[in-house]
Amino acid sequence: MVFHGALRGDRPRDVIRRSTIISIISFLTLIDLFGAQALLPQIIVAYKANAGLAGVAVNAATLGMALSGITVAWLADRIDRKRGIWVCLALLAIPTAALCLTESIWAFMALRVVQGTLMAAAFTLTMTFLSEQCEVMAIGGALAAYITGNVASNLFGRLAAVTMAGATGLSGTFLFFAALNIAGAVFAYVMIGPRDVSPPKRGGSPLAAWRRHFAVPSLRATFGIGFLILFIFVGVFTYVNLYLVKDIGIAPMSLGLVYLIFVPAIITTPLAANQVKKYGPKLALQVSLATVLGGLLLTLSGSVWIILLGLSIIGMAIFFAQAAATGFLSKSVTNDRAQANGLYLTSYYLGGLLGAVVLGQINMQYGWQGTAVALGLAALLAVILTQKIKS
Repeated sequence: MVFHGALRGDRPRDVIRRSTIISIISFLTLIDLFGAQALLPQIIVAYKANAGLAGVAVNAATLGMALSGITVAWLADRIDRKRGIWVCLALLAIPTAALCLTESIWAFMALRVVQGTLMAAAFTLTMTFLSEQCEVMAIGGALAAYITGNVASNLFGRLAAVTMAGATGLSGTFLFFAALNIAGAVFAYVMIGPRDVSPPKRGGSPLAAWRRHFAVPSLRATFGIGFLILFIFVGVFTYVNLYLVKDIGIAPMSLGLVYLIFVPAIITTPLAANQVKKYGPKLALQVSLATVLGGLLLTLSGSVWIILLGLSIIGMAIFFAQAAATGFLSKSVTNDRAQANGLYLTSYYLGGLLGAVVLGQINMQYGWQGTAVALGLAALLAVILTQKIKS
């Protein structure tokens, strides 16, 4: 059985099988991105770097992701989607394993860029492949399943990273993740298939496609919202680690248990497609982004349990917003989908990179309180942008 055949069917077991396959591919594509974020306290010590530099190094993958997203969008009509997904995952194991050999924070940063390049290529190709199958599947449900895998990679990636670091150190942790990359490549090869039966269709000029997409106000707003979604997510779940360890007193090795806060998001994210369909993407985005503001307020409490509640709310709201934004994009764009997905993901990853850089500086100067204020302003800006989204 290959993935293309597994997409077909509307029976409950077909939907479950399809969603499970999509979620596992998403999980194994992005697990490297989030696992390293949980290791920020250990990386600061291991590389003798300050919090700002270490935060940028950990999130340098987003630079590679931004560059890769736009490159894949440019070359999309020449890339075999199926083959590209599993090949990128196989190659991802190389820089991941090499992280255990580096002794310089700058080499660590460079390898994270390479990781991001390969992760984003696989991510963009998978999103494009899914959106191109809309004739035989419910695209909203498929994308919700993909985001659910993303949520799971946040939870288990961070939990595994902290657990492995405690048992084997940073080197053993990165070797473990390299093994997961290889597992992802094998799974994608078996379930998706080795290659497309027919080559991708050659389209027109990518520049012309990008101009057409940018000419649509709702799409411009969606790209901006994507930017702010990862800006907020990276800012919260990178620098809250330092807040929890330094100010709240949680032991670094206990941070893994903190990320059980993502469990509710695993449950709620699959519901996003139906809720967006029922209430519309505009309202879904507004409610989820406003909810982020409430979660941020809770993180300013001195109580660890209230902080964890706030983080759990932010996690659920951010992933719900991501599902709503990608679902709107896939349904709104009927032509040049690869270019649209590439633009969205490039904006998304640039938001993550800027979040790491800017919020790292704010965090060093003003602590978590100043960081939370900046994140709240970003959430408000995203709410304003939703006014351009079609209901």
